[in-house]
Amino acid sequence: MRTVYTGGEGEITEKKSRFIATVRPVASEEEAVSFIAEMKKKYWDARHNCFAFVIGEHQEISRCSDDGEPAQTAGRPMLDVLLKEEIHNAAVVVTRYFGGTLLGTGGLVRAYQRAVQEGLAASVVIDKRCGKRLTLETDYTGLGKIQYRIAQEGLTVLDTTYTDHVEIQLVVPMEQCGHFECEIIEATGKTAGIVWGEEVYYAVVANNIKIFEKNT
Repeated sequence: MRTVYTGGEGEITEKKSRFIATVRPVASEEEAVSFIAEMKKKYWDARHNCFAFVIGEHQEISRCSDDGEPAQTAGRPMLDVLLKEEIHNAAVVVTRYFGGTLLGTGGLVRAYQRAVQEGLAASVVIDKRCGKRLTLETDYTGLGKIQYRIAQEGLTVLDTTYTDHVEIQLVVPMEQCGHFECEIIEATGKTAGIVWGEEVYYAVVANNIKIFEKNT
């Protein structure tokens, strides 16, 4: 699931009209509406504040508005960019300061879509995957075997604690859970402790693993 981790702002100019795209992550329609109201207040003197947003794991909720632009020239083209990029749980407002020259319907569509693309480019967009937390406990004899299996599966360790035994915490993609457990059992001769935790979303953010609870 692709989503916006950190929102951003992008701007383009087309025939002296300024198009300012502000992107923000949102978890609900209420958050999206609040964000849109905030942008309209911030850019109260602009000719138009058009918006689009998509919410839900399957993009169940989607809304858009032309805010006074000719029908289907702003909101829908903006929404199409979010849908095409498979973005979830994000809203974008494109503010237009009219430059005095009409762009025509085709020009408006292209300008609003390009503005959204600039806004997304200025944001941090991540790919969330569904996985499960896993805690492995082993003695020092089995550590090397477990580390080898982790590396073979391409998994990333979240934390390792060294005491009289070793505790390794990691997150495993859902599709690898059963296979990886079998690998650990085989590698350690059933001596490793295997404790599965809750299902989570996770993503790589700035070369680090970021964990998200399933409801966020």
